[in-house]
Amino acid sequence: MELTADNKLKKLIVVGDRLLIRPKKNVEKTESGLYLPPGVQEREKVQTGYVIKVGPGYPIPLPTEEDEHWKNNDEKVKYVPLQAQEGDLAIFLQKSAVEIIYQGEKLFIVPQASVLMLEREQDL
Repeated sequence: MELTADNKLKKLIVVGDRLLIRPKKNVEKTESGLYLPPGVQEREKVQTGYVIKVGPGYPIPLPTEEDEHWKNNDEKVKYVPLQAQEGDLAIFLQKSAVEIIYQGEKLFIVPQASVLMLEREQDL
């Protein structure tokens, strides 16, 4: 399978309660007109970016029935889904994020608990 811009992220699987976030392009100039050197905004405590992949959520433990050992326990794991959806703009805490470089692109893996706010295009 040839890797293209459309399918390069389809092979990635985000696990648990984590989000894969593409950071928003940094503003190079302040409102007053001062130019910021590279890396100034990367050190901020709060970052913004677009959610591009979402994990399945928080796993729910299966109920155990001690008296029925003869039953087949082939049930799938169930999850509580996350609030974030692909395409949301997320405002998250930088200190909890893990920065990765994938295919030359800087991305963040962020736990759901570190997301402070989401902005979604469609109505809630």
